[in-house]
Parts: sequence; structure tokens; C-alpha cells
Amino acid sequence: MNENLFASFIAPTILGLPAAVLIILFPPLLIPTSKYLINNRLITTQQWLIKLTSKQMMTMHNTKGRTWSLMLVSLIIFIATTNLLGLLPYSFTPTTQLSMNLAMAIPLWAGAVIMGFRSKIKNTLAHFLPQGTPTPLIPMLVIIETISLLIQPMALAVRLTANITAGHLLMHLIGSATLAMSTINLPSTLIIFTILILLTILEIAVALIQAYVFTLLVSLYLHDNT
Repeated sequence: MNENLFASFIAPTILGLPAAVLIILFPPLLIPTSKYLINNRLITTQQWLIKLTSKQMMTMHNTKGRTWSLMLVSLIIFIATTNLLGLLPYSFTPTTQLSMNLAMAIPLWAGAVIMGFRSKIKNTLAHFLPQGTPTPLIPMLVIIETISLLIQPMALAVRLTANITAGHLLMHLIGSATLAMSTINLPSTLIIFTILILLTILEIAVALIQAYVFTLLVSLYLHDNT
């Protein structure tokens, strides 16, 4: 009960060296691959899920936008596996770090925006000033639209960080309450433990949904600029 509430969000170290890089590189090792002509059920299910996800995200894109399909599929797999591994006891979740989420969001957003300025600069600039805007409001609208464009990567990163961090904090608090009540009131402990199990199931869903939302928003930014 005396443990720091935010101790699980501190970047781990090994012999004084940061271990976050090793943790980030670990999830891809869990993705099974096959060298055989006929795949097993696990590989088949994995390929089916990847095809379903990529088809749903890439349907709205043109030929130029579909060149990002491999990157977007890799992104959703990486975020989903990282979020799920973070639910294990005594583990570290890199997606609770705002710096890492910004490192993912800013390059992808910047690439989509630069592609928009290169391929269709007139349509991209038209987003800053809607048609039929009164002349006195033009400077204000240009400033507002510019701020809304620049804030997109920050919104991506903060959304993922806040959702994952809030879930971990809530699980930590309810887990601590369950441990404290176990020596006081057994019926209350069972109720709180049931809530903890339901919350864990909810957090598994949130981990997958947040990975999908992050990738889908990047896909929408790409669609607006291609």
C-alpha cells in the first residue's frame, strides 16, 4: 500500500542503463512466422486479422495512400502488442510515455502533411480557409485552422497516453484495495476482486481499441492529404 502509485510508469533500467529500447523491440519477437506452404491455425488467424484490418483502413485510400498500408499495419500490431504486454504484472508499458507516443505521431503526421503539400497543394491550402468565409474573419480562421492542424499529433499522443495510463492507475488502485480488504472483510474482497477481473477484461479491449483508433486517425490524416 506504500508503493508509489506512479512507480510502474518509471522507465526501467538495467545496471543503470535504460531498458526501454529492449522492451520496445520485444513485441515483434512474439509475432509468429511460418516458412511452410501450409500454415497452422495460429498463423492463418493472424493473417486473416491483418487482412481484415488493412482492408478496412485502406478501402478509402487511393493508389498513393495505399503505399502506406504496410506501415499502418505494422503500427497497429506494434501498439496493440505493447499495450497488451503492459497489462502483465511487473511489466512496463512504453505507450504510457508521452515522449514515445509523440515520437510515433509526429513523423507520421508530418509525412502525411508533406505528402499533401507535394501532391495537391491547392486542396491542402483550401482547408485553412473555407469557401464563403466573410472577409473580416479570414485572419482569425486561418490562425484557428493552422493551430488545429499543428495540434493533431499532440492530440494523437495525448489520447493514447491518457487512456492507457488511466486504465493502469485504476487497476492499481482496485488491486491495492482488494489486497487491503482481504484481511478485513471477505465478501467485500470478493466483490472488489470481481470488479478487478471485469476491469482487466475492459483494459484488454481498451488496449486493442486504442491501437486501432491511433492507426485509424493517422489513416484519416493520410486520406485528407492524398
